[in-house]
Amino acid sequence: MKLYYHPNSPNCVDVLATANQLGIALDIELVDLMKGAQRQLEYLNINANGRVPALVDGDFKLSESNAIMQYIASQKANSLWPDDLRARADITRWQFWQASQWNRGAGMLVWENLIKKFLNLGAPDPAKIKEGTELFNASAAVLDSHLQGRKFIVGDNLTLADFSVAAMLVYAGPGRYPLENYSNIRAWYARIAALDAWKKALPPMPS
Repeated sequence: MKLYYHPNSPNCVDVLATANQLGIALDIELVDLMKGAQRQLEYLNINANGRVPALVDGDFKLSESNAIMQYIASQKANSLWPDDLRARADITRWQFWQASQWNRGAGMLVWENLIKKFLNLGAPDPAKIKEGTELFNASAAVLDSHLQGRKFIVGDNLTLADFSVAAMLVYAGPGRYPLENYSNIRAWYARIAALDAWKKALPPMPS
């Protein structure tokens, strides 16, 4: 299996962490986003959305990080993607939540506080910071409440749900996420961040 990725994409971190945790080797190919490789026809034939990551396994092409994680984890029996149908449904539920809810506020804060500076697109927009903070707090309150008394998001073991939701927290510092009131999230993420599989998947941090 070949993974097309960029190290700075949070959506690649969770995919790499999944493969690392399961000991599944991937052929890795860099998609140089700064040079526009994602917009080249060769890559668009793999992922028409022009985004990373993408996975190719023989004649099978797959995009969307959560789908890729599920496919990789389906290669062998494991607790990240257990056989129990209810557990899988719950994991998938949190992966949908991550994509549709959690990433909205977190992504907006990362864009305003980090990416715009990196791309020389001007100062953060106060209105967008306010909107992103409100969205982040709404989702963080849900996650923090769910994590009360829990070590992981689904069941008693680490699952794909943890890696998916943790991905955007890679940029919690430079994104200036308001995490001070969410002790359960901080404690949970510390457990994820301590994993060797996660450490090996992390991008270089901006100075």
